[in-house]
Amino acid sequence: MSGQNPVKPSPDGLAASVKAVKPRGLPPVDSWNPPFCGDLDMRIARDGTWHYMGSPINRFELVKLFSSILKKEGDSYFLVTPVEKVGITVEDAPFVAVDFERTGDGEDQILTFETHVGDTVAAGLENPIRVVTDPETNEPSPYVLVRSKLEARIDRKSFYRLADIGTTHDGFFGVWSGGQFFALGQTEAMDTT
Repeated sequence: MSGQNPVKPSPDGLAASVKAVKPRGLPPVDSWNPPFCGDLDMRIARDGTWHYMGSPINRFELVKLFSSILKKEGDSYFLVTPVEKVGITVEDAPFVAVDFERTGDGEDQILTFETHVGDTVAAGLENPIRVVTDPETNEPSPYVLVRSKLEARIDRKSFYRLADIGTTHDGFFGVWSGGQFFALGQTEAMDTT
């Protein structure tokens, strides 16, 4: 962009832009398409910790604010305001599902997950659960879709709880939520006897 002197993006500038908009609920980031302003030295670690310039961001409200303006395009992640878009690094998934609540039973049960930033989402057709198995270690990594291409990795204790309430269906072991069956693995692979 010759002739322009772009301002280097900063977390404080992003926070000020979002606070100026004062959205109710989550901002409509999918409808915002501002110009790309460059990459920000910000990273979300696999454990959900946000880092800026190598140091963890310890202010929960700031992390929650940034998580509300997160957008995924292809395999890339951005923080977006109505006037700027900056790239950030996400090691795995941007959110971690740290707990879930179960209501109902069997095919009628609903599993509502809570993320480390306080978002809640009921697994179902719009918010599926998926499991990716590492081909080298055979270690499962479960995820639930939180919103618009943004997933939460389901933490280990919650995954074990899912396995405890799981059932078999069409040769797979998994869980029901919102009328949908989500496979956690093949029945033979989950058999521990």
